[in-house]
Amino acid sequence: MSVNELHRTEASPTMTADDPLETDPQHYRLLWENEHVRVLDYSDEPGDQTHLHRHPNSVMVTLTGFERQLATDDRSVDVALPAGAAVWLGAQRHSGRNTGTTPTHTVLVELKDVPDDGAPTSVLGPAT
Repeated sequence: MSVNELHRTEASPTMTADDPLETDPQHYRLLWENEHVRVLDYSDEPGDQTHLHRHPNSVMVTLTGFERQLATDDRSVDVALPAGAAVWLGAQRHSGRNTGTTPTHTVLVELKDVPDDGAPTSVLGPAT
């Protein structure tokens, strides 16, 4: 078994109850992880919805264009991004729903070395 295969099959040691690998394993897949980053693959179909989950500071790369709505307990935001975009995703807790007509496929590079105090943020969605 290669190192990459090992990282794909092991559970992340940093997982918490609101970790997307726990809340939505049908959509998120661990690609690779070390002490600095965790790389997740995300995919869904039109109409699919995720449960409330948390992301630390991350970089998101869109492999397909998509439209989705991200929501917290008290607000929501509509997001549309083209394929091939790389955007900053500040630490946040949200749920999401594919509101478009095409599947979503992204890669998230979660940064462990960028401080995130775990407090709720006013950030919702990517910074474009």
